[in-house]
Amino acid sequence: QSENSDKSSAESDSETEVEQISVYHKLLATLKTSPESESESETEEEEDESDSEEAGASETEMDSDGSQETGEADGGEEDENDAPDQEEAGDAAEQTLGQKQTDGTDTACDPSHGAIEEFTDVKHESEFSLETNFMEEESGGCNADQRDSSSAPAVSEDPFKLHMDKELEEKEVEKISTLLKTSSQSKWPRLGQLTFSSTLEHKTLKADKEVDMKQLHLHKPLESTWPKVNKQFLSSMNKPSDASFTPLQRELFCIMSTYRDLFYPERNALTNGEEIRHAYCLHALNHVLKANAQVLSNNAKRRDQKPGAANDDYRDQGLTRPKVLMVVPFRESALRIVHIFISLLEVNDKKKIDVSNKKRFKGEFGFDPEERPPNLKRPEDYEAVFAGNIDDHFRIGVAILQKSMRLYAPFYSSDIIIASPLGLRTIIGAEGEKKRDFDFLSSIEILIIDQADIFLMQNWEHVLHLMKHINLLPLDSHGVDFSRVRMLNLNNWSKFYRQTLLFSALQDPQINSIFNKHCFNYVGQVAVRNVPLSGSISHVVVQLPHVFRRLEAENSTSVIDTRFQFFINQVLPEYRDAIMSHTLIFVPSYFDFVRLRNYFKKEDLNFTHICEYTKKGAVCRARHFFLKGEKQFLLFTERFHFYKRYTIKGIRNLIFYELPTYSHFYSEICNMMKATDNGVDATWTCTVLYSKYDAQKLSAVVGIDRTAQMLQSKKTVHLFVTGEN
Repeated sequence: QSENSDKSSAESDSETEVEQISVYHKLLATLKTSPESESESETEEEEDESDSEEAGASETEMDSDGSQETGEADGGEEDENDAPDQEEAGDAAEQTLGQKQTDGTDTACDPSHGAIEEFTDVKHESEFSLETNFMEEESGGCNADQRDSSSAPAVSEDPFKLHMDKELEEKEVEKISTLLKTSSQSKWPRLGQLTFSSTLEHKTLKADKEVDMKQLHLHKPLESTWPKVNKQFLSSMNKPSDASFTPLQRELFCIMSTYRDLFYPERNALTNGEEIRHAYCLHALNHVLKANAQVLSNNAKRRDQKPGAANDDYRDQGLTRPKVLMVVPFRESALRIVHIFISLLEVNDKKKIDVSNKKRFKGEFGFDPEERPPNLKRPEDYEAVFAGNIDDHFRIGVAILQKSMRLYAPFYSSDIIIASPLGLRTIIGAEGEKKRDFDFLSSIEILIIDQADIFLMQNWEHVLHLMKHINLLPLDSHGVDFSRVRMLNLNNWSKFYRQTLLFSALQDPQINSIFNKHCFNYVGQVAVRNVPLSGSISHVVVQLPHVFRRLEAENSTSVIDTRFQFFINQVLPEYRDAIMSHTLIFVPSYFDFVRLRNYFKKEDLNFTHICEYTKKGAVCRARHFFLKGEKQFLLFTERFHFYKRYTIKGIRNLIFYELPTYSHFYSEICNMMKATDNGVDATWTCTVLYSKYDAQKLSAVVGIDRTAQMLQSKKTVHLFVTGEN
């Protein structure tokens, strides 16, 4: 029977897609009729979810084709991640990688990836249902009514209420849609240079000198648990008035709690990554607890009201239940987030909260440290990024109700969804596919994208795909009670209320464009915009002349072809001579890599190549031939370096076809020259191609002052020399 229901709902899905407008009219029509009985909506929700989740098996297969179109099979990444660079151990992953390339199937279908039979927890549906539960009377102050009366002024100032209750007008919505913003600068003690921008009225924030926990409007139990959970980041230097936030957290939380969008491009896995994670988890959990408390309290009020009374005062929810979407790169990140949630909900050791499916979660998201080969030496930033379980295909729903938490909740019964871009991509699907679902993204109120720079190394297309499918009207009603849905959701205005928090290790045009083009928050945005004073070139220790060559391009799309022509006509001829052997060409983009590889083959040049999809044996051979000088050129991708961090020996000439995404890779690659034992060679060279569209990457390598000079100067060639003490 389930199969049939599965088919029919898949068919109805594809039908509804054609007539989206009618679904919306249906929603409006339903508003006039009475809401369905609660029990019905419950079963409907469950069926619906099992339908979307059963898609698990076929979805993954789809992805191999879907992602192939973008030209970068992200399956490759998965393999890279699964065997994080075991130089000595782990041919198995390279094996699957090889199969991946030949038959186009995605490793995600591999049962060991745990994606083939996706588990969802059906057992705890009624316990965690928002419709059928009420505010617990004895939960000491958690009762919203009591809170309303005891602290009336405080509740009206609660940023959550202020943000969600604001009623926008048509003309304001039109204005926001134009994305024409006014902006202003401000300097904060810890965050530095901030740009505030908004389309509506423009207010800048001042940094709070200190935080009063009472003023933060934290929902119980967070007020008492946060200081304990966050203690690990506080130094003895912290003033008691700081109410248990580090200076960085205090300023970030100050911005987050006003519901403005935030872009913070200085996240560092080694230094501040975890304190940032704690801060956004506190904000997300606070939001969910308040939203659910409001629903439960209104359930109780509705239960107690006289029959026939007006019902319009209880608009307290979206069209679907998920409110917070957290997009993170690896399972390890999801594991850490869930642990923070649990510790924030546990008031003390005696009051453990009930977490369903915890053991299963630990098994699927945890990591056995013995799996990692013991003798690998990698830079510490690598160790920090690739700690734990680094599988990048996952998604999990989390429901939170008062004192308990449900992991693996069906999406339509979840408050929070934690997922990787690939995990979302395989369920959102592509146009024309029968099995696809993105209704669960319709009412997301907080979107958190952490470690955005890693998504550039995985597959950025998936992030763009997600942004195109978030906050759309659902194609199906999913058993919602329309008398409880906020008008902002019925008007299809939820994207104007969504807060987006974006954390990255670097400034990048693609990440900026998400923030500038896909965020419509009516309260406005804050971006941290500090400029690098000295660049990573100052960390180059080898004696080396760096020749920076500027190429002129009409626009940002033509720069790709211009660069290629410039390289083959002006740069490559100088290196074709046999004396210029041992030349490594560093290529950030996989597309450029393929284009160069094809050109080198056609020209019959003596070269070898290594990219993120190269099998282990081929990598060893390429390194050997390059070191011995049997191959004159080595084409080398940034993503291979990101996932493996091998030292390449034998480099005498370096060409950066484009500046690296990660600026520290610049000095790292230059310093590889000293890995060969024949002492300093007077003939070492380094050539870098750049254009005016590389301003951000360039300033991260040479610093802001030199960048301005190099972009404005009449000269197109600039020389730096490093290593001359």
